[in-house]
Amino acid sequence: MADIAPFPAPEQGSASRAAANALTAPTDAETAPARLRDPRLDFYRGIAMFIILVAHIPGNRWTGWIPARFGFSDATEIFVFCSGMASAIAFGGSFARHGWWMGTARVAYRCWQVYWAHIGLFFFLAMSMAVLDLTLGGDKSYIGALNLHPFFSNTVQQIIGIFTLTYVPNYFDILPMYLVVLALMPAVMGLSRAGAWAVGCFCAALWLLANPYMLGLGPDGMSLPAEPWSDREWFFNPFGWQLLFFTGFAFMAGWLPKPPVHWALALLAAGFLILSAPFGSWKVFGWLNSAAPDLGAAIRPVWSLTGEWREKTDFGLLRYVHFLSLAYLAWTVAGENGQNLVARGTSLAARLWAPLLAIVTKVGQQSLAIFVVSMALARFLGAALDQTERGIAVTAAVNLAGFVLIILCAYGAAWFKSQPWRRKA
Repeated sequence: MADIAPFPAPEQGSASRAAANALTAPTDAETAPARLRDPRLDFYRGIAMFIILVAHIPGNRWTGWIPARFGFSDATEIFVFCSGMASAIAFGGSFARHGWWMGTARVAYRCWQVYWAHIGLFFFLAMSMAVLDLTLGGDKSYIGALNLHPFFSNTVQQIIGIFTLTYVPNYFDILPMYLVVLALMPAVMGLSRAGAWAVGCFCAALWLLANPYMLGLGPDGMSLPAEPWSDREWFFNPFGWQLLFFTGFAFMAGWLPKPPVHWALALLAAGFLILSAPFGSWKVFGWLNSAAPDLGAAIRPVWSLTGEWREKTDFGLLRYVHFLSLAYLAWTVAGENGQNLVARGTSLAARLWAPLLAIVTKVGQQSLAIFVVSMALARFLGAALDQTERGIAVTAAVNLAGFVLIILCAYGAAWFKSQPWRRKA
């Protein structure tokens, strides 16, 4: 990924000027000033990769402590938002330097990569689950755990659905969502000719079509079918989740101004995170209900009423507000240009933090490769836990082993991307 500018963008000005700059004639890239890499984007995306691995290991004790257990949003929001920011640099720059058509071609190439990553992940896991069923046996069916029986029992029909994305099992749904959102980018860049307001209206309209309850039009909105034999939709509705992706895109592109750092805003964001926790987390609600049953009884009806507002599939409004509050605090803590993340001095803490920051950042830089590997690795780690009593020490060892493996994968992917065989001996 190309080096990134300080968040949200190095240039500040009117939205229309920023939008126009994104589609101007090609410029001489060599005359552009060098931009320092902002550690915040890759650092937080790296954290999301570790959380995603933990969250997808079946029967993992550690999933009780991921962010999703304490609020409306979770690591998916971090991944999508940061992907939008990264796309503003990786693809927005192509639109700026080479025009709309070449920018669209760059996006199409990335869609091609994501599509085949999805296809490869599905067939690798389908084969792997079949191997686990044949070798481990027992009462548990690993094929059934991923609901892949329809594929194995009716392969002729479902293989067409896999390739046309009309059959998307739940475990394999985030890459198709990301694929559709990427495909919307040329339309967004085209609309940016009219100004950032046109992009905002387009994204808001798509989100409202996916969340018609906001307009009092009922619960069923625009979505994509996940399987031909039922009315199940994609678990991640791209028409809802694109709002978060393009919010990150707009911040990095300079279409949205960076929020001011102020104690009142930080207090407001922290207050929302704390006060909304009982409504956004069954874990926090359970604690509160045990400590204060009367308060729990009062909260329970409100919990039921907020169902659509915290809906994950269509990206409910409460998830959006919750993540923006969390992101503001994380951005404030990291400091201008991520300066608070950089270790300084020679203290023991600084010497320990510096390599940890480098490792997490490296994982964040290779997010697509790490995501695909994590989704496959999580099933094997879960199968390993199935052979144990899932004790605290064993669970910790399995999770830490998973961390080591994705770290090695990140450094390996970076090494291959550097194409060392092209260097002069």
